[in-house]
Amino acid sequence: MPRNASTPFPSACRRAPWIALLLLVLPSAFADVPNTVPRKGNVDDARGYQPIHHPLHARGGVVVSQSRPASEVGARILREGGNAIDAAIAVGLAEAVTLPRAGNLGGGGALVIYVAKDRRTTAFDYYGSAPAATTAKLLLGRDGKPERGASISWKGVAVPGTVAAFYAAHQKYGRLPWASLVQPAIELAEQGVRLSDDEAMILDWAKPTLWRTPETRAQFFKPDGSSYVAGELLRQPDLAWSLREIARDGADAFYRGEIAKRIVAASRKYGGILSAKDLTNYRVRELEPVRSTYRGVELALAPSPSSGTTLAQLLNLIEPFPLQPADAGSAKAYHLIAEATRLAGADRSAFSGGPPQHNTPNERLLDKKYAYQRAALISPERTLPAEAIKAGELLQQSPDTTHYSVVDAEGNAVSNTYTLSNNFGAAVIAPGTGILLNNSLGNFAWGGPKNSPNAPAPGKRLATTITPFIAFKDGKPWIVAGTPGGGSIISALAQFIVNVVDFRLNIAEATARPRINAARDGTISYELALSPDTLDRLEALGHRVEPFITQTSIQSIEIAPDGSAFGSADPRRPDSAAIGVE
Repeated sequence: MPRNASTPFPSACRRAPWIALLLLVLPSAFADVPNTVPRKGNVDDARGYQPIHHPLHARGGVVVSQSRPASEVGARILREGGNAIDAAIAVGLAEAVTLPRAGNLGGGGALVIYVAKDRRTTAFDYYGSAPAATTAKLLLGRDGKPERGASISWKGVAVPGTVAAFYAAHQKYGRLPWASLVQPAIELAEQGVRLSDDEAMILDWAKPTLWRTPETRAQFFKPDGSSYVAGELLRQPDLAWSLREIARDGADAFYRGEIAKRIVAASRKYGGILSAKDLTNYRVRELEPVRSTYRGVELALAPSPSSGTTLAQLLNLIEPFPLQPADAGSAKAYHLIAEATRLAGADRSAFSGGPPQHNTPNERLLDKKYAYQRAALISPERTLPAEAIKAGELLQQSPDTTHYSVVDAEGNAVSNTYTLSNNFGAAVIAPGTGILLNNSLGNFAWGGPKNSPNAPAPGKRLATTITPFIAFKDGKPWIVAGTPGGGSIISALAQFIVNVVDFRLNIAEATARPRINAARDGTISYELALSPDTLDRLEALGHRVEPFITQTSIQSIEIAPDGSAFGSADPRRPDSAAIGVE
């Protein structure tokens, strides 16, 4: 099929790729200019000139997130003497106010922490779990098939884990008083957040969904029903009340206190299944990270139900094939990544699911010999036919997530990805709380085989593509990164790692390079800045190619040997910001 068939993108962007590249480059004025220092001697070896994208540099710590006000909160906590764990918690709480589409108190996620004084890496699984009343038919229609939009309601709400995880991480690894970490979010909710163009646009775009309940109408739109515009203040007094409760009573406020009572009452009233017992029984799991290597770089990744195993496997599939800096941007590299993505994705669908009912066979999937056997299926001359890739059932994943990374002057590091699942989750708020709740139950394999690894079951964690990680060089933390993006997360992070490790790009260059994602049927979705020659070659190899404006939003930090840090906020999200502390 011609690339311009059935696509909304003007042919001018394909004929003049610099136009599309400019669209990606222009938002990159995300970093504080005074702190932006190019890494000395860093040359893009693939081209032979100094890179045009430079990460921010700071010596007292770096915070990188999808929300500038939240990044500023994290930097404030570092300046007040907090460590990276304190700052990360404060960022997450602030994003519940400043980035309501994804930042949250009512969702879940995964957290990877490096504790410098112990030289130890740990992970927290705090993804949502299914309420005890979950049945195999909960989100099915009368025809026995998944009911479209059913999860965008109280029926789609999984037991949230965010507040429990932040409180548990603080109690074990934090330094400042808990209430001081919640205070900046309270101030933002009470005093208001001045909306950016992006946030005003997304609220107006989501109006048909957010307008359906009186609580979301009141929280996100003006009293006369009109939308807020860029530059106006969005105040969230009910959310400020909840945050004050959490500041005073910690996680108990959310899972046992007045907030819990209001959530359970609303769930019961509006047809949900979340109970008081579901909330009190929720437990965060602190686990060993998934560990692997890529060309000598050690990786610590979020474990199941997150997809650290799949990212490690994808890199294992790439590893047998040599890649040089000159291969950056080539059809050879994109073809290899696409084929490896398809193979790793098939294994993920077949073998990955949520505990406690399902245990992902990590040891087998991470075995280098197994990866090399699978890699033998990859041909440099042609794409694998879809029927050659064993498929499990497709997993439903939403791209509406967010990630942030934090490093402090002591060498502590945090990589956190969390989500409401869809934009604004289930689009429901318990009256008086201001807390948007997730629709993560929609991520189960509804209507699939009963023995599916991701079949719904009471108390089960949901499988997810979120994959925060920390990479190590010579035993020391080197790269801290992650991204939102649903089904594109794993492939995007693999490309980022290849860009840094194989192509020797700084993290800002590695982030800015155009990305692809590959479907199991061989279709490649690509960002518009990809060269037409590369696309032609990919089509010649048998791939179908389809344009996609942007894919994912990688927020990353590189730690230098002297302990200083470089931060890169992805220019694909206009409000992203890397902020340093001196």
